[in-house]
Amino acid sequence: MLLSINSNRVGLVKLVVGNTSAGYYKELENCDTYIDLRYIPELSCIRRDPVGIEIGAAVTISKAICALREAFRIESPSEGAIVYKKIAAHMEKIGTKFVQNTGSIGGNLVMAQREHFPSDIATILLGAGAFVNIRSGTAYETVSLEEFLERPHLDSKSVLSSVKIPLYRKLLFETYRAAPRAHGNALAYVNAAFLAELSSCGSSGGAVLNKCLLAFGAYGKKHAIRAREVEKLLTGRVLTARVLYEAINLVKATVVPEEGTGSEAYRSSVAVGFLFEFLSPLADATIGISRCTLSSKMLSSSRQVFQLHIDYRPVGEPIVTSGAALQASGEAVYADDIPSPENCLHGSFVYSTKPLARVRGIQVNPKSQSNWISGLINYKDIPKGGKNVGSMTIFGSEPLFADDFTQCAGDRLAFLVAGTQKEADVASRLAIVNYDLENLEAPILTVEDAVARSSFFQVPPFLYPKEVGDFSKGMAEADHQIFSAEVKIDSQYYFYMESQTALAVPDEDNCMVVYSSSQCPEYVHATIAQCIGVPEHNVRVITRRVGGGFGGKAIKSMPVATACALAAHVLRQPVRIYVNRKTDMIMAGGRHPMKITYSVGFKSTGKITALKLDILVDAGIYTDISPVIPSNFMAVLRKYDWGALSFDIKVCKTNTVSRSAMRGPGEVQGSYVAEAIIENIASTLSVNADCVRKINLHTHDSLMLFHPDSSGEVPEYTLSLIWEKLAQSSEYSQRREMVSEFNKCNVWKKRGLSCVPIVHELIVRPAPGRVSILRDGSIVVEVGGIELGQGLWTKVKQMTAFALGLIKCDALEVDLLEKVRIIQADTLSLIQGGFTAGSTTSESSCEAVRLCCEILVERLRPLKEKLKTEMGSVQWEMLIQQAHMQVVNLSTSSYSGPDFSSNRYLTYGAAVSEVSSIQIECLHLIGFLC
Repeated sequence: MLLSINSNRVGLVKLVVGNTSAGYYKELENCDTYIDLRYIPELSCIRRDPVGIEIGAAVTISKAICALREAFRIESPSEGAIVYKKIAAHMEKIGTKFVQNTGSIGGNLVMAQREHFPSDIATILLGAGAFVNIRSGTAYETVSLEEFLERPHLDSKSVLSSVKIPLYRKLLFETYRAAPRAHGNALAYVNAAFLAELSSCGSSGGAVLNKCLLAFGAYGKKHAIRAREVEKLLTGRVLTARVLYEAINLVKATVVPEEGTGSEAYRSSVAVGFLFEFLSPLADATIGISRCTLSSKMLSSSRQVFQLHIDYRPVGEPIVTSGAALQASGEAVYADDIPSPENCLHGSFVYSTKPLARVRGIQVNPKSQSNWISGLINYKDIPKGGKNVGSMTIFGSEPLFADDFTQCAGDRLAFLVAGTQKEADVASRLAIVNYDLENLEAPILTVEDAVARSSFFQVPPFLYPKEVGDFSKGMAEADHQIFSAEVKIDSQYYFYMESQTALAVPDEDNCMVVYSSSQCPEYVHATIAQCIGVPEHNVRVITRRVGGGFGGKAIKSMPVATACALAAHVLRQPVRIYVNRKTDMIMAGGRHPMKITYSVGFKSTGKITALKLDILVDAGIYTDISPVIPSNFMAVLRKYDWGALSFDIKVCKTNTVSRSAMRGPGEVQGSYVAEAIIENIASTLSVNADCVRKINLHTHDSLMLFHPDSSGEVPEYTLSLIWEKLAQSSEYSQRREMVSEFNKCNVWKKRGLSCVPIVHELIVRPAPGRVSILRDGSIVVEVGGIELGQGLWTKVKQMTAFALGLIKCDALEVDLLEKVRIIQADTLSLIQGGFTAGSTTSESSCEAVRLCCEILVERLRPLKEKLKTEMGSVQWEMLIQQAHMQVVNLSTSSYSGPDFSSNRYLTYGAAVSEVSSIQIECLHLIGFLC
């Protein structure tokens, strides 16, 4: 077949089994022909013989796991069969069940060879000494997996047909992987597989390695490798402390990630740890390793106790999350699930790859099929009366498109529109942007550059936090001082399951309906109206639910919807987009990176007397929400009594993509820095960090100094009580003793125990709500808040059932909750929706709904009392029917606006965590012991 296709020159051909590679390597080029290999018998068979097991290249990972387990069961009298069992166990940690059931063994190996995929399968099979069979026309060839990985790509006439795993008779075999998550959809930072054939040295009684295979992969090289020099060093030698020391030194020199690989030192260190873990049990007793493991680890248990009051039913009751069945079954409709209208086009962004440059022009690459492209929209296409605006906050706006100047890599230059999403993505990727860098200053790429060139955003005085106490006096009172310690915090991407997406549909009378996956439809609405130059009543934005936000669907969702709306307005056709993950990662910005330098003074007891911080926040090129970061950072850092607190915070403007709100913006960084300071103090004093934490918890007096606007009354401060209760419920003292004893008895494995508090300031914002009771007694509720998975709809339903239940109709309590439906946010139906953010939207929305229900109950009460007098019993349905007949207004809206003098309050919490180290750097320790 391959020969026939090649002779006919049908174009680009791809051999597939499950085509799962498309989930990792996005196919931006259309293949002319796909060949499904699943039903070719020669590629799908599994053969077992006395010398090993052969697995067809088209066999799925899950079937290979089953086959290896079965082979182990049959061959289990042979010690060498353990290889099958351990390979199967390792494969279970690879990918999701869907990937295991769909992806093939051969496909994984070809990805490892051709695309340099960080494959676990390639590494563990390499460590097992596997061979591969290759078919080229009628010819067969068998080569080692090592040789296959090092070869050039298979040509178009060749196909990988099977993999052969040898059966050994007596050996040790282990596989290893270090990954962000032990199981499932997480690629390894480094993986390894080791095989050793052993014998005993008669004179010393030590272990001799007659043969060993040492494979390492996924650490930043093109493919998995055999550590040949290390194998040569170990083969035939008695494994002593000195030999082991030489081996791990050689591994460290061998497993060297390529330049640009993330966490290089960590990957090399883990590789060394893997080998040490494998060989150390075999080494001579002169290493002096304690084997005490203290298996009596205390088990963790937990329970949640809710004090429910019958007067508030069903508020607070544990009920099934609203919409859970729809989401679990895949029936829940998200923005991208809405069927495309007739003649719908798809868009994709063309973005800058230069941090600072003039843009001389954008051309469509001749490789793109010109009939795909319906338009290339940029700032010049904004209609008369419109504005080049892509997002808006109270601090300013961000342009939708760069004009003749791009100011950061990731800056939006144009919006390319084509017939399908794939065609748009391909064409935008191939677009040619002509840049001019002549006579331009160097871009500002770091906070240090920004300081040197005084490039800052201004923080409004009302948002800049206030200092506490006299820093100089506090430092003078200290017994110990740490000066100019430094903490650096990198950025972080959102990684919501649903990427940015929107659909814009032109409507009659110059109107526009936009379906947006957004946390703030109201602001999307206003931005679109300004951009296309129409009154806001000509724009309607609808959001039913959002597939994960974390702040990334707030400001960053606005330009996505606005670009679709502008293209739809210009072309007079529906336009939609689903931003591919790579583009989104480049344009999204994410969490604010920071550089923090601090000086701290403290007593010998650990009591802190003074803290000073110099904080540089990398905001990127546009303002976004960056001016709130200083306030948020300091609000959480103030969870401890620092004595005196002084700081200088600069929000730096750099030529990088603008950073945005991300789950606790500034607050996550503030908490991290607070704990880093505590740990540093504890290390300096050689005391337990939790003792330092406890002695620096607030009293109510100190709390009022550090949180003057939200400290509340004395009984409301519960952190000290929480701390003591947590210590008791977690059996903290006993755990601490067991962890200490474990660490004394174990040189290479360690445990840690930590108790961390949190003081979080919440700000309640206004929120709208509307409740309508229909003729049959069912209830429709609208709120401005967006369901992001946080359970907002569930809480609003409970509040509605409770508040309307106060009318006290007969047999109402159970039935009313099932009569409530929450409907999608619609910016022309319910205005002033605001942001869904800050962990208070559910609270505000419930209050708005409660106010609505209170009004409706007051309207219904006279009628209910009249019916009760006449009939003795009043059912809910009867009451509502009578209300309709007597023209009672059964729909009302409200706007819950908190008193700004008391819209802040503090919440408190604490958690105990116990962890065990999996691997530790052992090179220097071994050197010392030797």
